Amino acid sequence: MSQRLDHRTAVYPGTFDPIHDGHLDIITRGSRLFDQLIVAVGINPEKSPFFTLEERVSLAQRVVSHLKNVQVRGFTGLAVGFAREVGARVMLRGLRTTSDMENEFTMSLMNLNLDPEIETVFLMAKEPFSHLSSTLLRQIAQFGGNLDKFLPQEVSIALQERARDRLARKT
Repeated sequence: MSQRLDHRTAVYPGTFDPIHDGHLDIITRGSRLFDQLIVAVGINPEKSPFFTLEERVSLAQRVVSHLKNVQVRGFTGLAVGFAREVGARVMLRGLRTTSDMENEFTMSLMNLNLDPEIETVFLMAKEPFSHLSSTLLRQIAQFGGNLDKFLPQEVSIALQERARDRLARKT
């Protein structure tokens, strides 16, 4: 643990499958709190994603390109290890509901045990985004529901196309 960590740099880790307006709200607010924010698009072995890691990174890069102090990078492995690798002292997490709090609290304690120099900072989701989850949006897409209120247009199009492709392969 010899690398010097910077408290002005934060990592916002997640699978972002797909990235949605709730994520973008946390990213935008985080970009105002930290000099540099790295959106860390990772792999969760407990999930089977709609989009490849490369596709998720690309979609995220496109929708945050207007935020000059935000970059998007893919990673494999532990988020706390990625934070150390990029020199971030902070991991940023969003909280939607009280059930999120329990899971995030457990994860943040484990991360603190894995690397005591890296702190987790939580931002509460704004009310219009507190019900959003990528899982729910993928389900809506599979049934042809309207996603325009929840996703940037290019992400909505990509998700709808992927849902149609998956449905066509099943039939």
